[in-house]
Amino acid sequence: MIKQKEKAIQQNKKYVVDTSVIAQKKLFRLFKDKLKGNLLIPNAVIAELENLANKGQEVGFFGLEEIAKLHKIKNRVKITFIGDRPTGHQIKYAKSGEIDALIRDLAFKEKATLITADKVQWKSAEAYGIPVFFIKTKVIEEKKKKRFIFFKRKKGNRQ
Repeated sequence: MIKQKEKAIQQNKKYVVDTSVIAQKKLFRLFKDKLKGNLLIPNAVIAELENLANKGQEVGFFGLEEIAKLHKIKNRVKITFIGDRPTGHQIKYAKSGEIDALIRDLAFKEKATLITADKVQWKSAEAYGIPVFFIKTKVIEEKKKKRFIFFKRKKGNRQ
């Protein structure tokens, strides 16, 4: 019966994930509740998470934990790590889209659907004709109300 489940997973769709979905802690729940198939995790994503964790940023640790949790649902997802690790230059310029470009290239080459929570990555992938599963994230903005308090001065009272 286990081999039948593994075979079913292998016949399902391929997905490539980017760092934004992992950082948002959406990946495990997504595969647990909705998706089933082959998850291709770019080594560039792992490198980016390691870099963040080494800098002491919690998002890096949370991301690595999120990926580790996926091994608990092997009946729904087959995990494969693919691609080259990014160079120091690519990591340094990750904010400029260097790592996103690596991830898109892998999705294109693998004929996989890209899973992202990054609006720029989503639109860039669409521009290249790559199928995209965009995860909207809720941005919670704290509305600060400006309050004006007026005091009535008494005549002769200067403060």
